[in-house]
Amino acid sequence: MVKHIVMYRLKDRTQENADALRDKFLSMKGKIDVLKDIDAGVDVLKSPRSFDVVLTCLFDSMEDMEVYKTHPVHIPVMEYVKSVVEVSHSVDYKL
Repeated sequence: MVKHIVMYRLKDRTQENADALRDKFLSMKGKIDVLKDIDAGVDVLKSPRSFDVVLTCLFDSMEDMEVYKTHPVHIPVMEYVKSVVEVSHSVDYKL
């Protein structure tokens, strides 16, 4: 199993925008077969160094994660992400 975690800081750091990004991520749930589980949460701390939204995805393998990245449902979500995100940081864990 592979856990893919990405943290995002928004260009406009409002709660409304963080909620919108979280909802956009969760819209992929059940639509991408290789995606075993997905969760997206809003950072409640809101410190200057914190990120605004944390996305966690679970896959059976690294190959499945690559399929996810090119999936027709994922591509428009990532276009939206690029339009609203200032910076991101990702980590992958093999479980």
